[in-house]
Amino acid sequence: MSDGGLNLDDFGDLIERPSVRLRRKAEERRTRTGLPPKALGRLDTIGAWLAAAQGHVPVTPVARPRAILFAGDHGVASLGVSARPAGGTAALVRAVLDGGSPAAVLARHAGVPLRVVDLSLDCPPEELPEEVTRHRVRRGSGRLDIEDALTAEEAEQAFRAGMAVADEEADAGTDLLVLGDLSVGGTTAAGVLIAAMCGTDASVVTGRGGVRIDDLAWMRKCAAIRDGLRRARPVLGDQLKLLAAVGGADLTAMTGFLLQCAVRRTPVILDGVVSAACALVAQRIAFRAPDWWLAGQASGEPGQAKALDRMALEPLLDHGVTVGEGSGALLALPLVLAAGALAAELPERPERPDEDAAEAAGAAEAAESESADHSAAVAEAT
Repeated sequence: MSDGGLNLDDFGDLIERPSVRLRRKAEERRTRTGLPPKALGRLDTIGAWLAAAQGHVPVTPVARPRAILFAGDHGVASLGVSARPAGGTAALVRAVLDGGSPAAVLARHAGVPLRVVDLSLDCPPEELPEEVTRHRVRRGSGRLDIEDALTAEEAEQAFRAGMAVADEEADAGTDLLVLGDLSVGGTTAAGVLIAAMCGTDASVVTGRGGVRIDDLAWMRKCAAIRDGLRRARPVLGDQLKLLAAVGGADLTAMTGFLLQCAVRRTPVILDGVVSAACALVAQRIAFRAPDWWLAGQASGEPGQAKALDRMALEPLLDHGVTVGEGSGALLALPLVLAAGALAAELPERPERPDEDAAEAAGAAEAAESESADHSAAVAEAT
């Protein structure tokens, strides 16, 4: 129980795994399509996962996917840990809203609505549409290396905001969610969370970020993660305090979002290291929750690989895409849609035991007759 009254233990009781029975039933149906085993590779696994998540066989093709990008600025960015300027996330948000970012282009061509949720952008809220800023918790965040990123009250507010977004999407009929982030300094916060959760050193999880940083920036980032780890370890037993200390409002909201999606039985495709870090914290809160998520792509960030390994999630794609913004998960979306369509629409091969038996008997009779004719011909010749 957190000081703010949000009982995270409830998620452990509320979240159930997707039906194992229905997953087996989907796998059995697949064997009756007449296609050779493993002919569809991972598409079979994804199709069975969707069936279990939806709660019925055959699968219903995914009809209403949606991409959600949580946005926030991180105080630690002022240390020069990113190739982008501190407080510069608002520019990324505007590019998405204007349709000129990679995520916006991919979502548009996939026909997927794209939603941006501002939790802690460092800009006046009136500069952005109200539907983007209505969940904002604060402007920017504290520097995680020397101070808490959020107060306890702000952490609970952000967590509940993420839960509210999940509920809004589930209530709207969204049947598959793509999760991404827009942030400057977010991968540093993610590195602290992953290192704390996995019990590793800062250097093991420190990557180059979405926009590749040089060696000096990497060393600054590694030092910031190391300092953040010193502040994170004492609160590892309380995940909300951990997120308040080093996560920031956007990562806290993403964690609440992932857990509530699992409660609402809404599957999610994860993007890069930030969503993987939030998923890892969510797993600590409710160990069944990762069964509702797919890892969209391998981003090349060492922290992401560490987190996904801990959750036993294998990325669907590995194309070296580092741009972030949910782009990797959006690239994986067509694969998931294809798996759902195949699982739903491939017809089962009708079973005809009587005809098959008759056909087999006829073949045996013909073979016997041919053998007899051959024997007679041999006898006549001799």
